[in-house]
Amino acid sequence: MASVQILCSCTSTSQVQYHGSSRYRYGYPSERLNERRCSVRVKGGKGMVLPNLEEEKRKLRVLVAGGGIGGLVLALAAKHKGYEVKVFEKDLSAVRGEGRHRGPIQLLSSALAVLEAIDQSVAWQIMEAGCVTANRTNGLADGLSGEWFGLFDLLTPASRKRLPLTLVICRMTLQDILVNAVGSNILRNKSKVVDFIQEPTKVRVILENGEQHDGDILIGADGIWSEVRSKLFGLKEANYSGFTCYSGLTSYVPPYIDTIGYRVFLGMNQYFVASDVGHGKMQWYAFHGEPPLNDSFPEGGKKKRLLNLFGNWCNEVIALISETPENMILQRDIYDRDMINTWGIDRVTLLGDAAHPMQPNLGQGGCMAIEDCYQLILELDKIARHDPDESEVISALRRYEKKRIPRVRVLHTASRMASKMLVNYQPYIEFKFWPLSKNVTNMQIKHPGIHAAQALFKFTSPQFVTWMMEGHGLW
Repeated sequence: MASVQILCSCTSTSQVQYHGSSRYRYGYPSERLNERRCSVRVKGGKGMVLPNLEEEKRKLRVLVAGGGIGGLVLALAAKHKGYEVKVFEKDLSAVRGEGRHRGPIQLLSSALAVLEAIDQSVAWQIMEAGCVTANRTNGLADGLSGEWFGLFDLLTPASRKRLPLTLVICRMTLQDILVNAVGSNILRNKSKVVDFIQEPTKVRVILENGEQHDGDILIGADGIWSEVRSKLFGLKEANYSGFTCYSGLTSYVPPYIDTIGYRVFLGMNQYFVASDVGHGKMQWYAFHGEPPLNDSFPEGGKKKRLLNLFGNWCNEVIALISETPENMILQRDIYDRDMINTWGIDRVTLLGDAAHPMQPNLGQGGCMAIEDCYQLILELDKIARHDPDESEVISALRRYEKKRIPRVRVLHTASRMASKMLVNYQPYIEFKFWPLSKNVTNMQIKHPGIHAAQALFKFTSPQFVTWMMEGHGLW
């Protein structure tokens, strides 16, 4: 006589405390309902276990080009869904290390919530290793005087939606956590995707070493210089933003460290971003409008050039530059690409910087890649519960693009607008007087438009920051 077994497992989550940095302990506010998973198995008289339908279905085969943040998060999500995943990365050492131009990355509440939904353990590791900035003052300041122009409230939207708090984390640490969670059996090093072939029932990727691999879909997560994108839509040059970026990471703890997390100093044709990144270090970025490929520096190198460019700015800016060793100052030109109306064709689509590279002034590149992963997995899960036909696979990818493009387009446009507005900041009007004496007297008065600009920022900033942090209706 056959018997029926119902196998159940339950997990529940309670509130947990995290160390966001060596200085802050904060309570993670989100609550999760108990999750219950059940499967039904029928035992026959001879003890044979009949597999359930979940075990019988063919696994969805997902191929990912690129092992950066977007590719790794997607692979982790696909792995937990039971898909057959392969990630091809051309140089894993560059991904895991700081790289030539890599530094700490900001993760907003929406991105952290996505990570927690994908893998709670991984999200907790990231939050434990990161440095929380949302529970301190953040905003825009005048570069010359250091006075606040306007503030970003990163705490209230997160508290209202019970989301984790915005933090910054060393990119190398983040990559290590993701690489270890994905596993070496999924992530393949020295495996650059150079081409692909689409067939009615599959897509085949071709690696630089000649290997070929078949899958149901291919996701191009291979960055701003994406090979997959160029094969889909043709090779096009990226757009130079008009700015070069000097970045520095210094072992320096300023006196305001406990009260200020993130600050953007404004000036004409240049601006300066400074953030606490934890572990006694500060990260800064100095943006200056100039032609690309300008790598000629005065005697004394990049540091001397920066002290010339920002030498009359406030003490906070000068101190950060002065405290940074020359060998810790890097330079790169900033590029982006125009938005496109679709990210894929048939069984291939794009994700992250491969789809929508944007300027870094809003700190949203990595966050948008993580959100892309979540939406893509939601769409794939709708078809992965059975053996999908060609039209269902293609429709899932187009739905993902359709749902993500509007939100990304707004942030892409905002990043370009922010770049233009930041460097046109002019708080004062200067007058020159020629009195009876031969000496010329300079006089400065506050620009009449500065008060209007501050009022507009104060009105619009809360709405935009809330929309940006809460995600595209995901929570």
